[in-house]
Amino acid sequence: MNLDYIVREPENITSTTPILFMLHGYGSNEQDLFSFRETLPNDWIIISFRAPRDTQFEGYSWYDINFNDPENFIDVPQAKESLNSVLESILKIINHYGLSESKVHLCGFSQGGILCYALALKYPELFNYVACLSAYPEEKILDGIVKDKKKLERLRFFVSHGTDDAVIPLEWGRKAADMLYDLSCYFTFREYMNGHGVNQKNYMDLMDFFSK
Repeated sequence: MNLDYIVREPENITSTTPILFMLHGYGSNEQDLFSFRETLPNDWIIISFRAPRDTQFEGYSWYDINFNDPENFIDVPQAKESLNSVLESILKIINHYGLSESKVHLCGFSQGGILCYALALKYPELFNYVACLSAYPEEKILDGIVKDKKKLERLRFFVSHGTDDAVIPLEWGRKAADMLYDLSCYFTFREYMNGHGVNQKNYMDLMDFFSK
């Protein structure tokens, strides 16, 4: 499945031009995280995907959520289908731009961040910087992740969560720190006095992470 997306291209694109792929949260759209482009490096290609499924109200989702059933909170087949669609789209876009020596980065919020964990840990050779905002590692789509420290060492994670998040509990977000520590990944985990969103300090720390 080809995903719709919007793009910001730098003036010059070479085989080493960095590229950042963005995955929005449930009920949002491709414009959401794309607003970050103003403060991201000018020489990067910025791609913001639109999730493939319509939600009940407006906006899009990567998979359905059942808030009334904690055991079946996520629709696993849909999540895995979206994961494959994102991977296919990323590979096609990298190939389209001829980015044979590029650094490839990910940034996902909430549901998009959940997919970013799975993408980075299943295909660590593809990615470099990975930002997971207000998300958590979903075990049901983390089957078959790479556990070889040598293959994981190029990944750099930035993980952030609001202390008052009423959508994805802070405890769920903290599981990421335990998991990444156990995998010997390089990561920064930060908590902010915030709900389910990105406040100013979180945003500045995220931009600092991507500027290194």
